Amino acid sequence: MPTQTFFNLPKEKRKVLIDAAFKEFSRTSLADASIANIIKEACIPRGSFYQYFEDKADIFFYILEEYNKHNRERVLLLLKENDGDIFIAFNAFFKMMLERFQHHEYRYFAQNIFLNMSYKVEHRLALNVNEPAAKERTNEFIRSINRSRLNVADEKEVLHLTKIIVAITIQNFIRFFAKEVPLDDIIEHYELELDLLKRGLSIDK
Repeated sequence: MPTQTFFNLPKEKRKVLIDAAFKEFSRTSLADASIANIIKEACIPRGSFYQYFEDKADIFFYILEEYNKHNRERVLLLLKENDGDIFIAFNAFFKMMLERFQHHEYRYFAQNIFLNMSYKVEHRLALNVNEPAAKERTNEFIRSINRSRLNVADEKEVLHLTKIIVAITIQNFIRFFAKEVPLDDIIEHYELELDLLKRGLSIDK
């Protein structure tokens, strides 16, 4: 996480540094990103960078967390707009993100994230609904889901359902970037998987 020195900077200076890092992570993966390129773009000395962040991974995960914060807010809003229906909300979120990925600055940043996925990155992308440190955020998420629409026994099962849907969502984003599949095909594939999950596959005899 950023140091307090970073947060003490004027908002404009913080933005210059974050924009420079975002540009670099849109150009290449975290592994291949260069602090030299970031500080050159931001016009700051290398020593100043290390006053704000521990290393390039530190600033990368800060940007990713800010990115996720907006995504969590979008999902919560979509849940509230759709009477807590988790399937409708995530379907709308998925389409919204695909549309967002059409814009150059977001497409390449997201592409480098999804095509260079690690456990740590995937964990951060999972909306943090099951992290102890995010208890209140988790509770807000659970309260926004209409459990009367679901065949679940308790909140624990709601969390597991959410983790499954997030995993499906991430895999379809990877598929989109890796295979350059047409949008209509990606959406059809995603909606089929959501529908299978919603209906269930077991038949009682």
